[in-house]
This record gives sequence, C-alpha cells and structure tokens, in this order.
Amino acid sequence: MKSLKPGIGLMCVIALYYLLPLSFRGLWQPDETRYAEISREMLASGDWIVPHFLGLRYFEKPSVGYWINNLSQWAFGHTNLAVHFGSAFSIALTALMVYWLALRLWQDRWLGLTAAAIYSSCLLVYSIGTYAVLDPMIALWMAAAMCAFWQAVQAPRGWRKGLGYLALGIACGLGFMTKGFLALVVPVLSVLPWVIAQKRWKEVFIYGPLALLGALATSLPWVIAIARREPDFWHYFIWVEHVQRFAEDNAQHKAPFWYYLPVLLAGTLPWLGLLPGALRRAWGERQTQSGAFYLLGWVVMPLLFFSLSKGKLPTYILPCFAPLALLMARYAATCGGRALKVNGVLNLLFGLLCVITVVGVLAPWGLVKHPLFAQDEGRKVLLGVLGFLVWAAVGGLTLRAPTARWRWAALCPLGIALLIGQALPQKVIDAKQPQSFIQTVRPQLENSRFIFANSVGVAAGLAWELQRSDISLFDRQGELAYGLSYPDAADRFIREEDFSAWLGERCKEGSVALVLLLPDGETQISHLPRADETYRRGRLVLLVYHQRRP
Repeated sequence: MKSLKPGIGLMCVIALYYLLPLSFRGLWQPDETRYAEISREMLASGDWIVPHFLGLRYFEKPSVGYWINNLSQWAFGHTNLAVHFGSAFSIALTALMVYWLALRLWQDRWLGLTAAAIYSSCLLVYSIGTYAVLDPMIALWMAAAMCAFWQAVQAPRGWRKGLGYLALGIACGLGFMTKGFLALVVPVLSVLPWVIAQKRWKEVFIYGPLALLGALATSLPWVIAIARREPDFWHYFIWVEHVQRFAEDNAQHKAPFWYYLPVLLAGTLPWLGLLPGALRRAWGERQTQSGAFYLLGWVVMPLLFFSLSKGKLPTYILPCFAPLALLMARYAATCGGRALKVNGVLNLLFGLLCVITVVGVLAPWGLVKHPLFAQDEGRKVLLGVLGFLVWAAVGGLTLRAPTARWRWAALCPLGIALLIGQALPQKVIDAKQPQSFIQTVRPQLENSRFIFANSVGVAAGLAWELQRSDISLFDRQGELAYGLSYPDAADRFIREEDFSAWLGERCKEGSVALVLLLPDGETQISHLPRADETYRRGRLVLLVYHQRRP
C-alpha cells in the first residue's frame, strides 16, 4: 500500500486539472455554447428523443452525449461547471479503464496508475477533456468496448465469454448513440490486426452475434422512437453526417492525409520523448506480447481510418490515446535513462519556446504588427509566461534525475491548467467567449422582444445565458441551415437585405436586439439601419431598436 501513495498523489494532482478550473472558464463558441444550449433545451422541454438547437431540429448527432450533459446540468444547475463536467467525467472513467486494462495485461498496479496519469496529462487529452464536446464520451465508449473485448477473448468458453461480448455490444451501442456509426466501425478495425495474428476468427463468428444483440438492445428503442417522431432524421444523419463528411469533396474541415501526424506528436506532450520507443517496442514484440500488439492495433487502425477521411479535426483521434498511454507507461518503466532524458529535454525546450513566443510575438511589444495582447494586458502576458515557465521548470527538474523523476512530467501542464483562463487576451475573449459581453448588455437583451445574431455560436451563447431558445439568425444560417429549411422555422432567419423592411413592421411588437460578430479587421456597420442604442466591445456589437408605437 505504501508503494501506491506516490501514484495516488499523482492522480490527485491530475484531478485538479479537470475539476478546479472548470467553474471559472467561460464557454467557447461555437462548440461549448452549442452543446450547453442543446442540453438546456432538452431539460427545459422534457423531450429527450429529438435534439433541438435554438428551438430548431438539429440532427448532426444522436442523443446519448446530450443525455450525459443533461444529467450534469440537472446535478450542477445552470453553470459552466455543469457544461464541462460531462467531458471531464468521461476522461476520468477512461483513465480508470486504462488502469484496469494495465492490470489485466501486466498485473502491475503501479504501471496502471502511471498509465492513467500519462493518459490524463497528455496535452490533447487534457485540452479536449476540459472542453465541452462529445469526443471524450465517444473515447469512453471506445475504451469500454476494447476493454470488454479483451476480457471476452481472455475468458474461458461459457457464460463469462458471452458476457464479455455482450458488454462489447452495449459499449458500441452507446457509442453509436453518442456520435454515430464510427463507434461500430472503429472497434472492429482496432481488433482486426490482433484477431488475424491470433487466428481467433472462429470465436469472433461464434460469439459476435451476442455483441450485435447488445448493440441493438441498447440503441434500438431510441432509433425507433426518433424515426417515428422525425422520419427524415436517418436520411440526414447517414448521408450528410457520415457519407459526405468522410468521402465527399465538399466535406467539412478538409485536411491532407498527414494531418494527424503533427497532432499526434503535439498531443502526446509532455510524454513525446517516450512515443517513438513505445511504438517501436510494441511492433518488435508483436510475436511474443499479444497484449502490446493489441494496443498497437488500437492506436494505428483508428489513426489510419481518420486519416483517410476527407474531413478532419484534432478531436477525432482522441480514442488513440488510451492505448498510447499504456504503451508509453510500459516502455518508460524499462527503457533506461536515455529516452527519459530526451523527454525532459523536449519539455524544457517546449516550455521555453512557448515563453519566447508569448513574450516576443504575442505580447504588445512583440514582433508582429497586430499582437494578440493589448497594451494594457501586461498582467495577462505575465500569467501566460508563468504558465509555460512551470512546464519548462518541471522539464528541467526531471533532467536532474530522469530515472527517478520522469513521472513528474505529469505536472508540466499544471501552470497552464490553473492560469490559462486568466491569461486569455481580451481579443480572444471577445471573439470566442461571448458570455462576458452578454452579461454586460444583459438588461438591453432581456428587454428585447426579438433577438438576432449573425453567428450560430454567439446565438447559442445568448440562448444559454438568457435561457431562451427563440434567438434567431441574421444573414448567416451556418450549421442550422437544415433546421431552418422546415416550414415551421420560416420566421427564424432574416437576410440582411430584408432586415429594414422586417424591422419597420416588427418594431411595433417590441424592441429588437441584433448582436453581430464582425469579421476580424472590420469596423463598419453603417450598412444597417441606425440603431437607438449601440454597444461595442472588440468584434462584438449590440444594436438595439426600440419599440415603435403604431
């Protein structure tokens, strides 16, 4: 028990990353404000079957991810902590599965704790795990599926093996109900190399129907319910959200095949120095260590799958990091001092490079013509520098005794975790975190009968803060174009050229508020009707048109 205390203490520090800062961070648009508002509307309406966003049909994702956020908002109320908690909780459960799988593979508690700490402190995992999106939840279901499959194939014939395959299906079903069919494809691809190498086809064919049964039993009630309520859901979800996003030339977020290589390298910080050796060792042991080869397939196959997709985002490869953490922990425990020293050097250099970037480029006295920080934001520059100095300092400390202190690298992101919320430049806050601006002009907004926004993310922020879903869109439909195409949503969008005429009629019914997110560098709003009140901060502008008495 005494030998576990350092690992428990390390995990407690990691928990600080995911819990302490979340209440104090504003919501980023468009992602966080979107998911906050969809779940708020589900709770307010009591309709947990059909997702709605700003009162409009929103068919981009199924419902389980929203349900998790619903429970967070039900438990913690209308707070930023509630919005972030689902992601953080999913990462915590995935870390526990990393620990569990390490015990099954290597019967080493200390190694399991180390792997869980590595997973929790990877830069990509931490960044996404404290960000309110659905990817941490899909990573959780993928980890559960992979753990269930490993338990199943290791169990003797009989009910225990069958139960493992059933659990695999349930995890895939929950993943499918969180983000779609990739939750069915990715686990199959991930286990395929191991199944081929171990010649376990017969077992998979015999017990595979139990997995299918588990997936169907989990998802079929909701699948039928939403098909009866909204017959067009599955056409849109399958064709637009899967076929077009994966293969069509007009897919969103198009990127080249090699896109995920730099994402993977940066995402494994502060453990980057362990990555090459861990992958090389897993490949070298593919004939003798079936567990290591299983983890390697779990890393490589999803990475290849998402690399082949036309549309790419960094969040998509989050499921690869659980097996990476296990491979890196095992490699670090036996690799000797050279790789550990390289890891310390990389952390020292990364921290110092970020400090130089903040001071020499982003600060108001930096080299660029339009720096990110304003002249009066010296304190924020100092906090940013301090956050990255912590990273460099921890890297330097591990260099003094790499074989004894290499695990301290888990502390590298601590400064960023605790200070980043206070170090954000006002320019970023005004463009990406609309809550502060909304609170400043809240009385004017609450007194407005109609509220419009030219950005879906800002509209979601308005709806979340004001707790009203009738925010309409001005000039740009964005991701709500499909929901706005329904006849019952005809009055929820107005084009700029029609605004003057609309205003002349509707101002008789009440005041109108128009919130604009101006393009970077644009300052003119003279093309719009003259407002009775104007408020501006950064790129955000509020125009208020008072009620006209007939």
